[in-house]
Amino acid sequence: MHDFASILLKWYAREGRDLPWRQTRDPYLIWVSEVILQQTRVQQGLDYYRRFVERFPTLEHLALASEDEVLRQWQGLGYYSRARNMLAAARQMRALGGFPRDYEQIRGLRGIGDYTAAAVASFAFDAPYAVLDGNVYRVLARVFGIETPIDTARGQHEFRALAREMLPAAHSSRYNQAIMDFGAVQCIPHSPDCGACPLAEMCLARAEGRVGDLPAKQRRTAVHDRFFTYLYLRRPDGCVLLQRRQGGDIWQGLYQFPLIESPRPLQPSEVERQAPAGRLTCAVQEMTHILSHQRLHAACYVVELTETEELVFSGIWVDEASFGDYAMPRLLERMLEKIRPMFGADVKKV
Repeated sequence: MHDFASILLKWYAREGRDLPWRQTRDPYLIWVSEVILQQTRVQQGLDYYRRFVERFPTLEHLALASEDEVLRQWQGLGYYSRARNMLAAARQMRALGGFPRDYEQIRGLRGIGDYTAAAVASFAFDAPYAVLDGNVYRVLARVFGIETPIDTARGQHEFRALAREMLPAAHSSRYNQAIMDFGAVQCIPHSPDCGACPLAEMCLARAEGRVGDLPAKQRRTAVHDRFFTYLYLRRPDGCVLLQRRQGGDIWQGLYQFPLIESPRPLQPSEVERQAPAGRLTCAVQEMTHILSHQRLHAACYVVELTETEELVFSGIWVDEASFGDYAMPRLLERMLEKIRPMFGADVKKV
């Protein structure tokens, strides 16, 4: 067990990635990085992190921001509940007088679970808490040959106990970062280079030929299909109708064009019957967008309105040049790339 931690720490000293949130002990900056990286790869998250902390450099700046401001900075990262929870937690901490040092207090903040609380407490304050994310699960499962599915209560308990046992309390911050990096860089999900692995001699999965089987999962989450038809309702003055998505579904708080959801793709004649009067053009025939448990099949029709009329769709009229002020899902950004050439330079890139 001592060798396991020692080998990881030596590997990290040679191979650890140089990342900006590792050059600070500021719990706010560490927390921001951890939330961004929950569902985002480091390479993609790095630019978002830099832009986010440039816009909100301190906890105070974030706590005083509006939800729209935060969502605009988050645009493209997905899982937007993360951004809303961050804003709520920042306001909680502002009321408390700052970022708490205690693990339990950190754990009690909005949107912060066991992993994030352990990461912040360890990286910022060297508190002896073991982190347990996907990379750590993979390293522990393979090295110690654990077959218990990680998505079961028994598996959660078993891995938490092992993670705590492996943690060298005197080096918790470096060790936690080392094992996470090791899983991300060396012990990767598919086809890892086991011949170059410093843990190869003690790895039970390698000895038994089960590297590709671990970590194990009990169940797969079913992916279901949804069919979206968007209407780009454009007035002669270049203003377009936007609606804000409400709670209880994906992309809460983001803006979109009026949407018709149907159990199957709509034919142009069906769209025409539901769209306002005007010249109708299919700008996007079908575009697939994959979320964690959903596969979206989307089309978009431009409706060039010929006159002011009462619409069954409510919302706000926004000049195309101002789209950048409204946070939209990545799916709509992709659609705008196809719509933009229809109207020249008038449609500003989001």
